[in-house]
Amino acid sequence: MSSDKKFKLEYVWLDGYLPEPNLRSKTKIVDTAPTSVADLALWGFDGSSTQQAEGKSSDCILKPVALYPDSTRLNGYLVMCEVMLPNGEPHPSNFRQTVDESEDLWIGFEQEYFFYEDGRPLGFPEGGYPAPQGPYYTAIGYKNVGDIARQVVEEHINITLDAGINIEGINAEVAKGQWEFQIFAKGSKKVCDDMWISRYLLIRLAEKYGLDVELYCKPIKGDWNGSGMHTNFSTKKLREEGGKEYFEKLMAAFDKYRDEHIAAYGPDNHLRLTGLHETQSIDKFSYGVADRGASIRIPHSFVNNNYKGYMEDRRPNSQADPYKIISRLLKTINSVG
Repeated sequence: MSSDKKFKLEYVWLDGYLPEPNLRSKTKIVDTAPTSVADLALWGFDGSSTQQAEGKSSDCILKPVALYPDSTRLNGYLVMCEVMLPNGEPHPSNFRQTVDESEDLWIGFEQEYFFYEDGRPLGFPEGGYPAPQGPYYTAIGYKNVGDIARQVVEEHINITLDAGINIEGINAEVAKGQWEFQIFAKGSKKVCDDMWISRYLLIRLAEKYGLDVELYCKPIKGDWNGSGMHTNFSTKKLREEGGKEYFEKLMAAFDKYRDEHIAAYGPDNHLRLTGLHETQSIDKFSYGVADRGASIRIPHSFVNNNYKGYMEDRRPNSQADPYKIISRLLKTINSVG
């Protein structure tokens, strides 16, 4: 039977590795094109190979939760999945289940990362370092960004848009070999699903160029920027009501739950949140207008509009699990009422 009569469903899930999960995927071939998640079957996998089960009882279940077209494959689709136990309950590694559904939460993630080649950041000479930071941020020119990285990020824009994901931009970042893309979505679970699929597309795309994508927050020690995943957030109350009194209550809650936020914002963040390189120290909470050295940056437009709009939490790091970020964010927001 010809290939155009079959459809490729790439089931994507998160494994059980700590401190943060890795992406896994496998392909199911079906006869009918899916039109929604309701058309997608549950599927099993060997959890003993992903730190999610023991060999003597290895079955885990993939439960489809989001469907995306995959323009990189003929008749291809991407299927974001939750991991479930055989009895139908969420697996302990399934942090998507901890996220309250909130359609009025708007989130913009800024995903920073490094391209790696042969075990070092792209553009770093073997056994040494390139010129110091300065010319690389939003740079052009072969000496600053090379050519392979540009090819990858341009292609990543296209295939992410093809998947129906709202990628809002890209740019070269402060360190050599470091880049960023931004994802925006409305809905607490949707934005997390979109970010994981965007990461998946980037990592899989980089394979064909002989590159790896490094999400660890501080891969280069010394005077080099770490990688973050700044989280811009807005609720209906923040957009439509706002007010200084509510804002100050919200910031007091963020201060109160500082440790809980840090615990959800990615591993080894103490290496990145030093008070240098556009960060606040990990043991402090602060907010400020247009202050990129604060824990939470407040845009001028927010204050000028009677404290209405969005804010940016600059503490989440590049390796953080979006589900954990949004789960904690909503808990703190909801604590204010």
